[in-house]
Amino acid sequence: MKKTYISVLLWVLVGVWCFGQDSLAMGEDLFLQNKPQEAAVFLEQAIAEDPTQIEAFLYLGIAYEQTGRTDEAIAVYLQVLDNAGDLTANVANNLGNAYFNKGSIAEAEALYTQALEADSMYASAYLGRANARVQKGSLRDAIADYEQYLQLEPQSLQRSSIEQLVTFIKAEFAEAEQQRHAAEEIARAEAERRQRLLDEIPASLHGAAEASQGLSAGAEQVEVYEGEFEL
Repeated sequence: MKKTYISVLLWVLVGVWCFGQDSLAMGEDLFLQNKPQEAAVFLEQAIAEDPTQIEAFLYLGIAYEQTGRTDEAIAVYLQVLDNAGDLTANVANNLGNAYFNKGSIAEAEALYTQALEADSMYASAYLGRANARVQKGSLRDAIADYEQYLQLEPQSLQRSSIEQLVTFIKAEFAEAEQQRHAAEEIARAEAERRQRLLDEIPASLHGAAEASQGLSAGAEQVEVYEGEFEL
């Protein structure tokens, strides 16, 4: 009997707690407790109650992503992106992350750029865009973004990994540059060799032709014998 009473009391207390909070607050609490699926229910309700609550869209989009509902997350972010106000950078960055995770790299890069246009100090967007640019093969631009990110987030937990990647890419550039110079030097030497042949062979042939003409001079004329025949 006592155990039943305690269970009922706890149920009442939970009900009072829920009643005392709005949907956004409950969704946020569940989200922070790492319960994205439960949080999504309240966040959807919060948006239905007040579509101007940009935070609800942000939390809901992340909750969808955490539960593997990437397309729904993208739809949520797109729904609010143009009206996000001061949170435009956050929404654009999250949308970029969703596209990146889906493998839509060009769209992701464009969204990270939009986030930085809204807030040039938004460090996460530099990191996201750098990763997208590595995927595209735009390595020089990626290095610039990585370095900008580290300037804004010098204590980043990813600093060591980023610095290793940047060092590796720069080493690849240096090796490629050396190979380019070597190839250019080989091509230059080959061009010079060919030009020497083009200069020397015609000259030698011309000299041979003149020598041949000197040895056979008069051979084209018929000799006339002016003496008399004698028996």
